[in-house]
Amino acid sequence: MSTEWLWIGIGFLGQAMFSGRFLVQWLASERAKRSVVPVAFWFFSLAGGVTLLAYAIYRQDPVFIAGQGAGLLIYTRNLMLIRREAKALSESESA
Repeated sequence: MSTEWLWIGIGFLGQAMFSGRFLVQWLASERAKRSVVPVAFWFFSLAGGVTLLAYAIYRQDPVFIAGQGAGLLIYTRNLMLIRREAKALSESESA
């Protein structure tokens, strides 16, 4: 297997993870009978984004790098906000 094929595989893996987040969101919404964004959505976004960023860096594509890099900031921030909210809820329940 050549390096080129390995990177193509990494690119498709990243795209599959990134696309999988929509399946996770859709299934969670169907179960809840309302639109929801589960925490798993953000983890899939982060994992797919990191993998696609690595692929974009390998390809030396500045547009793709900028897009994935900006997205990673948003996904990370959302996970931080979710963690902060869970911690505050936990502390208020134990008080």
